[in-house]
Amino acid sequence: MVTCPICNRGVKGSAINEHIDSGCATHLIDDTSATSSTQPSSGTQTQNQQPPSSTQKKRSAANFFFQTPAKRQAIAQAKTAPTPAQGNDFGNGGLKVGVKRRYDDGPGSGSPQEGRAAPKDEESKGEQCQGDSTNNGTEGSATSGPLPKRSKSHRTAPLAERMRPESLDDIFGQELVGPNGVLRSLIETDRIPSMILWGSSGTGKTTIARCIARRSGARFIELNAASTGVAECKKLFAEAANELALTGRKTIIFCDEIHRFSKAQQDVFLRPVEAGTIVLIGATTENPSFRVQSALLSRCRTFTLQPLSREDLIRIMERALEQEVRETGVELSPLLDEDLLNYLAAFADGDARTALNLLELALSLTTRPGEPEGEPITKEAIKASLTKTMIYDRAGDQHYDTISAFHKSIRGNDPDAALYYLARMLQSGEDPLFIARRMVVIASEDVGLADNSMLPLATATYTATQQIGMPEARIPLAHCAVALALAKKSTRAYRGLNNALSALQEPGVASLPVPIHLRNAPTRLMREMGYGKEYKYPPNYKDGKVKQDYLPPELLGRKFLEDRDLGTEIDPELAMEEGS
Repeated sequence: MVTCPICNRGVKGSAINEHIDSGCATHLIDDTSATSSTQPSSGTQTQNQQPPSSTQKKRSAANFFFQTPAKRQAIAQAKTAPTPAQGNDFGNGGLKVGVKRRYDDGPGSGSPQEGRAAPKDEESKGEQCQGDSTNNGTEGSATSGPLPKRSKSHRTAPLAERMRPESLDDIFGQELVGPNGVLRSLIETDRIPSMILWGSSGTGKTTIARCIARRSGARFIELNAASTGVAECKKLFAEAANELALTGRKTIIFCDEIHRFSKAQQDVFLRPVEAGTIVLIGATTENPSFRVQSALLSRCRTFTLQPLSREDLIRIMERALEQEVRETGVELSPLLDEDLLNYLAAFADGDARTALNLLELALSLTTRPGEPEGEPITKEAIKASLTKTMIYDRAGDQHYDTISAFHKSIRGNDPDAALYYLARMLQSGEDPLFIARRMVVIASEDVGLADNSMLPLATATYTATQQIGMPEARIPLAHCAVALALAKKSTRAYRGLNNALSALQEPGVASLPVPIHLRNAPTRLMREMGYGKEYKYPPNYKDGKVKQDYLPPELLGRKFLEDRDLGTEIDPELAMEEGS
């Protein structure tokens, strides 16, 4: 026999746990005497009932201290549990004492200790009225029933997230996942390779990855390279290997912004991808050729996503409007017509996320509750509220693509295109000295011998830009750009240098000795060896003409500088226009 640390009564040692779980009501050695002593009919203590001694109290406290947390909780519940005389085992909201409350039962279905502590007697009236007026100060009554689970609502998410397609059929503008798309056929035949999805923002990289995971039924893990480390990736790879070994289920890891991993960090993917432990889907807005390690690229297929057309963006926004009406029941404003959708689609520049964000802004402006003060909202006010943010990365593809277009516009004698790209770079915050340096190169590479004044002009433009800075520097930059575009072009010098460089690639040409009559002779020994002895100084001769060879004997007769300023090919499209 042992003494119960709660009721201090004798209990069978093998049944102490069941005794405590029952609220100290069962498995007593002297059940009759214990019941009569602890449960008098009048509800008051009898004279024969003895309070627990100090030794029993210490023993009870020690026993409670050495219990496990779960056992302590059971003891605490048993102390406040009603005895069989006060009610059945399922009092206090219908939850049996000592039984763990289920999630479906809700916080109001257990005893006061399971939700919040029961108010003290002297404070019960005030706290009951102030805290819980719906049940008249009682908690977890048997008639209240279990509380339902709260459903996950996505109404607080942005419109672009709520409208994200859940199947490949709902993705617009990407032929890769269209009915006859290459990627679509790989997905449908369950031959999903590791891949890199390259495309600008809002083209559907994340959506395609989630649709692939949903269709394949594989385990899907989504991470972002900006907030994930190598150690976490290794842990995910180990979990994927265990999952594959135990259940045969594949793991798809979608790594967004994979270019944010350094090339050394990208090494962590090599072994799992090569071994087939994971299927990697990497998404990037940067050119994978420069930002993704070549070894990883060789193990993955690269798919390029195109910016969405204006028609695709309009279809996406129309679908979003239909779903908003169906879910919320609000009536759309007549301002949200085809004209406004076309304007928003043009404003989005092929980005579906931007288009939906702009549409959400327009919806907020046209469906405000109540009648706003002043004049009603107009379509022009909605358009004026949109702020255009130019997408230009000074360290990425936009930087090099735009300066390349600027250079080629000048080379093609198109001042309008040159001014457009110049304005685009300046508006986006490009370094004006970078543009000025490129125009110095253009002055020699493309204009060259046709107009030697362009090189001094480009050099002066660089100096002016350096001295005065922006925004005034935009004026000399535009001056030089237009002058270069209108100038005649000659690539004789540029092509001649390239021809000479090509000759140096031939065997033995780069090491040919300089003719002895052209060598410098600063010392007496060199003069005695004949350095420069037979050299003819042209200014000493009439009209500066002399018969003298300057190339090594092996290259005599070779010409590197061509006679023509430009090429001789004729553009077939231009010939057709002239012929018509």
